[in-house]
Amino acid sequence: MNRFFTATCLVVSALAGCAKHTAKPQMPPVRVVVAEAVLDSVPNRMRFIGYLASNFDAVIQPRVNGYLKSKEYSNGMPVKAGQVLFTIDPAQFSTSMLAAEAALQSARAQAIEARNNYDRAVPLARINAISQAQLDQYTAQYKAAEATVRSAEQTLRSSQLNVGYTKIVSPIDGIIEHTAAHVGDYIGPGTQFSVLTTVSNIDTLTVDLAIPMAEYLRVSGPRESIFDNAGLLSDIRLTLADGTQYPLEGLYDYTRKDVSSSTGTLVVVAMFPNPDQSLKPGQFARVEANVGPVRARVVVPQQSVSQTQNLSSVWVVEPDSTVRYRRVVPGDTYGSLWCIDSGLAAGERVVVEGQQKLRDGARVTIEKR
Repeated sequence: MNRFFTATCLVVSALAGCAKHTAKPQMPPVRVVVAEAVLDSVPNRMRFIGYLASNFDAVIQPRVNGYLKSKEYSNGMPVKAGQVLFTIDPAQFSTSMLAAEAALQSARAQAIEARNNYDRAVPLARINAISQAQLDQYTAQYKAAEATVRSAEQTLRSSQLNVGYTKIVSPIDGIIEHTAAHVGDYIGPGTQFSVLTTVSNIDTLTVDLAIPMAEYLRVSGPRESIFDNAGLLSDIRLTLADGTQYPLEGLYDYTRKDVSSSTGTLVVVAMFPNPDQSLKPGQFARVEANVGPVRARVVVPQQSVSQTQNLSSVWVVEPDSTVRYRRVVPGDTYGSLWCIDSGLAAGERVVVEGQQKLRDGARVTIEKR
């Protein structure tokens, strides 16, 4: 019995000794570089995707019916205000104008005769050489002749306008679109060619910036009118499809009257000067702008934020030199910094380098850059 007890004690002592020698050594602190989250005045920078559009389009419509005689421009090329674009055969309108001129001359001649008869009748009526009824008749004939002259003048003026309408000119400077009408086609109101083409003004191009209504209410601050957002946008910049930035800054133009019922966005229209016509309508555009006033926001270096499967997180260094994994909600970037909308307070320290070796609760040693 004593031998069995002694042997058991020896085995237990041996196992205890083995356990003592095989215990894992404590891991040394992980060396990391940290940065402090600070409160900084940061503009609310927003990005938008859209397409450039002309400032306005002038629709070219013939005012009279006739056969297209000539087309005097090149498709897709710049045109000037007053430049002749189309010519309608003026023959029938010229004939009408000559007839109106003849009618006017006849009316004027009749008016002269009526005026002379009236002038002769007035003194005769004073001496009762003719009756008052005859004087009234001469007076009516004179007034009718004058009215006929005025009517003939208006008919001639209308005929002259129609002759002038046979030359269709551009009302504005811009880029002209092609036309489906060909020389010899019958064009004008009520025909299949009631609209010939469009001239787009490209001195200034516009782009729609859709701001979610919730975001707009958050950043716009107190406003007298939701339709007047002249001070809402600043530093509006356009990036072209090849990644280059357009050199001229954009300006606020106006706010569209309706909030989109499908997307819940308020559309603000920005405009970009285009003096050298390097921009074209329909061109893809990426726009960045400061929306709302500058406000204080918590910022950290971008390297400190990790993103995986739409989740963003940082490693926060506690006062006891241990780290804690924490999810955050990031906002937009500002230079090399990242704005944190929630999950982090100013003054807390976050790990900038060495995140790969960390685990929750691990002890760290802080290194200086």
